[in-house]
Amino acid sequence: MIPGDYLPVLLFIAVGVAVGVVPQVMGYVLGPNRPDKAKNSAYECGFEAFGDARMPFDVRYYRVAILFILFDLEIAFLFPWAVSLEGIGSTGFWSGIVFLGILAVGFIYEWKRGALDWE
Repeated sequence: MIPGDYLPVLLFIAVGVAVGVVPQVMGYVLGPNRPDKAKNSAYECGFEAFGDARMPFDVRYYRVAILFILFDLEIAFLFPWAVSLEGIGSTGFWSGIVFLGILAVGFIYEWKRGALDWE
């Protein structure tokens, strides 16, 4: 038998699965199902798909996306730092300033290299 310590965990898992599955089952069972040609046709810009699904993308797209994620995540570290600024003292303050300096140097480097240009 399952020990009593695991009961809250199993209950949490069961509720999580139920929250994910029950609405989908209810929609499938209770929702109308009237397919027609328009509903079953390809939905993408109003015309049939053409070309290969594995067509190459421009590398600039990935580069800009990765740089955005990188700088966005680094900026996310500033919120806890700003909230706890009174409690961390001067050492924490100057550590944050050094972090911002490194972040600014990296951003300027990428800007000067043209990594943020989209031409």
